[in-house]
Amino acid sequence: MSAPIVIIGSGPSGLRCAEILARAGKKPILIGAEPGLPYNRVALSNYLAGDVDAAGLVTHSAERLAEMGITLRAGLRVTGIDRDARTLVTDSGETIAYERLVLATGSQAVRLPFPGANLPGVVLYRTLDEVNFMLNTAARGGRAIVIGGGLLGLEAAVGLAKRGMSATVLHAVDRLMERQLDHSAATLLANRLRSQGIGVELLAMTVEITGEDRATGVRLKDGRIIEADLIVMAVGIRPETTLPREAGLSIGRGIVVDDQMRTSDPTILAIGECAEHRGQCCGLVAPAFAQAEIAARHLLGEDAAYAPQTAATALKVAGAGVWSGGDIAADDAESLVYADPETAEYRRFLLRDHCLIGAVLYGETADAPWYKSLLGQDVRALRPVLAFGRAFAPKEIAA
Repeated sequence: MSAPIVIIGSGPSGLRCAEILARAGKKPILIGAEPGLPYNRVALSNYLAGDVDAAGLVTHSAERLAEMGITLRAGLRVTGIDRDARTLVTDSGETIAYERLVLATGSQAVRLPFPGANLPGVVLYRTLDEVNFMLNTAARGGRAIVIGGGLLGLEAAVGLAKRGMSATVLHAVDRLMERQLDHSAATLLANRLRSQGIGVELLAMTVEITGEDRATGVRLKDGRIIEADLIVMAVGIRPETTLPREAGLSIGRGIVVDDQMRTSDPTILAIGECAEHRGQCCGLVAPAFAQAEIAARHLLGEDAAYAPQTAATALKVAGAGVWSGGDIAADDAESLVYADPETAEYRRFLLRDHCLIGAVLYGETADAPWYKSLLGQDVRALRPVLAFGRAFAPKEIAA
């Protein structure tokens, strides 16, 4: 018998690839470093906030995986790839042969290298085990400090606040979610968080985590010390490239792949957050799923190529709708702005040569798909009504 297709990484992209292969009659092996069944990592914030229990995170039961023909090897860490022999070595000393290999190893959460960052009581926000640690700490109440004002940091602060902790977000730059929001939308979001009892400190650079046997607080660059019972570090992710780097594959920021998701070794593919396609690494589920489909189709002998879509982010943060798409940092663009302080509705559209190149929505985001379809299009005919949404557009354009 020939060796199977092996997928390293049982997260969303690896599982999606395995599903497509299994439906086509292949019997892939799915290897996951985390113990237990595959779970929805995107829903960890809902679990932290108490909106779903641990069982609700699980996406596939053992019975369903077996029925599909997917062999899950959970709690197994691959420590080496022998490209010549087409085998993998695991931390248990096992050797696993592969016909083709898919790397879906995702990303690692960043731990900033300042003093005290490794003390007990400092936790990253990436895995189910880390969220369970937060929940166990939150059960005793007290104060939580979240370092990082991006999406994950805000979700951590909101979840911990719902669990009864006093939460404060420390962000080193001048606005929250600076990659997705402009200053006005970020200010609305900060005000909303504060109204929910969550502290927001901007331009707050942590230089040290205090404590000896356990973290007790953070020291800021301005000299302040803020005490804490729990410190969550949510400052970003980096592609996990240890295995392929040691195996001699081409590595940039991530594992370099072509349009078929092939690495520099054509028998090995990479998908999701660990992959770098045309100089870009994805951090969202939608492109990761698209890459998983292209990889699976290629492995099945089909003609398929991955083409990135226009970047857009649709989120719900602290109960507020947030959407942004295209280039929202273009200094040379013209801005059209709608803002209603009473309802906290905000929309900003960036135009260049009459074309919509970027947009930010805060509050009401129902028209986000329509605005996304307009990115890159000439919108001069829509200019008087652009900020009011699809319902106000001429019928021939709104369709």
